[in-house]
Parts: sequence; structure tokens; C-alpha cells
Amino acid sequence: MSTDTIAKPACPVHGGRDDRKTAASIEAGIPTFPGSRVTNSFRFAREILRSPEMRQAASSADSISFDKPEEVSFFFLHGDLHKRRRASVAGYFAPKAIITRYNPLMHATMDRVIAEFQAKGSAVLDEMSLELASDVTMEIVGLTNSDPRALTQRIKTMMQAHNSFDKRPLYRFVHDKLFGWLHKLVRTRRSLELYKKDILPAIEARRNNPGDDVMSYMVQNNYSMRGMMVEIMTYAGAGVSTTREFMVMAAWQLCDHPELKERFLNATEEEQFTIIEEILRLDPIAGYLYRKPVSDITETAEGPIEKGQLLAVSIRGVNSDESIVGECPYQLDPDRAKRQKIAGSYMSFGDGPHRCPGSQVALHETRIFLDRLLRVPGFKLQKPPTIGWSLSTQGYELRDAIVTCDRI
Repeated sequence: MSTDTIAKPACPVHGGRDDRKTAASIEAGIPTFPGSRVTNSFRFAREILRSPEMRQAASSADSISFDKPEEVSFFFLHGDLHKRRRASVAGYFAPKAIITRYNPLMHATMDRVIAEFQAKGSAVLDEMSLELASDVTMEIVGLTNSDPRALTQRIKTMMQAHNSFDKRPLYRFVHDKLFGWLHKLVRTRRSLELYKKDILPAIEARRNNPGDDVMSYMVQNNYSMRGMMVEIMTYAGAGVSTTREFMVMAAWQLCDHPELKERFLNATEEEQFTIIEEILRLDPIAGYLYRKPVSDITETAEGPIEKGQLLAVSIRGVNSDESIVGECPYQLDPDRAKRQKIAGSYMSFGDGPHRCPGSQVALHETRIFLDRLLRVPGFKLQKPPTIGWSLSTQGYELRDAIVTCDRI
């Protein structure tokens, strides 16, 4: 039985205080795949995610053909193929690239976002975070030769085509089974539009003048149209969708904890990252990470594992494992990681060879987004977001939070 279903004791110090925003809705929003063996153990999760015997699993992983690895997202590759693909993109996420290339872009985007916010006096928080996340991700990918706002909307629309935001099983049955053929045609049309309006101009620009981005790499290595689409949508899901959601979550938490908001605004950059990572620990974007062993494993922290057993690592569960995070695991406590002498993000970005390569970019985006936005005169969270869950990203979606400020 999943330990997610076992009642957890109240915090002995704080009388049951629980600062998590998504804990109550995750099981209804993102149920585990049938036959999953769920773990909330940090130690066991680390074994699973670091084991060379494990492969990505669940969703579409089992149906992927590796005959053309260049047309497979590096998310699903393993072994030497995965290492080579990771090595090819490592420079895009290096500290130097973040500081010299992406941070100036983040500030430029926030200048524009805040100017529009102050001119209107109100805004939708997730639309603001979407603009920043999209600008940065498209710079990394190299889709920079078309209208950035139109591109953002195209990416947003394509991601929503696979979305199940607050939709019940009957809706999914009608959408996916009865009208699946129609939605497939729509997705194909949108993909062709993205290719024509955004990818082709980027390809032409980089044939004669390669840049330091993913598109230049794909052009130099003769990627097919399908290969380019797979890679771009991988970055769209990992870089746009997930980071967009977390920026909203972090702003929501700080607005609900005025003393922590004040601490954040008066903190050094290092201390701000500490606060952000603790928020991420409580409400990690991903719900579960799935793996399957390719052979029997006789010894682990939770006993033997049979070949082919579907394993579900509950990121919320392992990030609340008291043996690692200490007492009161559901309390927002930025001093926790230092006290426990462990990295503050815990398992929020995964672990092992498939740990999120863009984790530092996401943290920098979130820090700049919060630091710039919360300093706007009169800033206030007028309406908190609605929580939904996406099957495509296996994570939460926060929509329609309204923020206001003094107009100028």
C-alpha cells in the first residue's frame, strides 16, 4: 500500500501546521499509474534514480523506439546516448551562460512586464510568469528570429492541447477517445505552424551564423523536422511550463507569509535562493518520477525489486522524509537545509543522470521574478490561484491569480 494514504502525525512542535499548497489535491489530480510501487523514502528514491539498471517509465516511455535516437527526447535516452546528449547542452546551463546571457534577458523581460503591470494596475500572475519563462527558454533553444509574443502563445496553445487542467475522467474519455482523431489533426496543424513561423527562420539564420544554442546544434547535426519538434517541445515542457508554475507558487507562498516576504526582500542573493528552494521542497512541481528496472535487483533500502516493476518516486513524499529533512516536515522553514546540512532543493529537480539540467536557470528566473515583482509599489495578491493538474507535465498548474499595484 502506498504510504501516501497513511495518516501522518501532527507536527509535535507547531500543532499540525502545514504550509503546503498542493498536498490536498495531488492524489485526485495526478493518480499514480496502475501497478506502481510508490515510495516516500529519500534513501530509496536516490537508489532508484541513480541506478544504471533503471529506465524512464510510464506514460509514453514504453512505446518509444530508439532506432532514431536523434528523434527521441534526451529525457528518455539512457547510457552513452544520454551522456552525449547531456554533454552537448551542458554549456547552455553553465553559470557563465546564466550570468552573462540569461540574467540580462530576465531583467529586460521583467522591465517590460512590470511597466505593463503598473500601467494597468492589475495583471494575471501566471501570464507574467509565462512571459519570463518563455523568453528565457526560447533564448536557450534558439527560437529568436520570429515574434516572441506570438511564439509564446503558440507554445502555450500546444502545451494546453495535452492539458487536463481540472478535467475529470469523463472529459478525458470524450476528448482523448471519441475525438482523439480531431485533436491529433489540430496538433499536427499547430506543429506545422510552429515549424513554418518560428523554426524555419531560426534554421536559416543559423546556417550561415551559428549561435550558442540548441537550434545551432540541431542544424549542425542535421536534425529532421520531427527531431527538432521533439527537442523543442521537451524544452517547452521542462523550461516553460514547469518554471512558469513555480514562479506563481513562490509568489503565493511569500504573499501568504509576510514575514518571509520581508526576509526575502532584505536578503542576499544566496539567502533568497535558500528561501526559494524551501518553497520548492514543500510544493515541488513534479508529482512523481517513474522508473522500471531492466533486471532483478536483489538489495535496496526497501527490499528486492523485480525486473519490470513500475516504481513511482513521490517527490512530495521524499521531500518530507523526516530522516532527511528533520522535524516538522510540512512547515516552511528556510533554515532547514543549513541545519540538516543538505542541498536545499532535496529531490525537487530529481537525482542521478536525469536530474533536471536547467535547475539553476529556473532558480535564477524565480529569484529575479520575485525580487522585481514584490518590490513594485502597492503590490498585492488580490486573488489566489486555482490549482489544477496536468497529465502532460505530471505537475500542478496555477491559474487566474490576480495581482494589483499602484498605477503610474
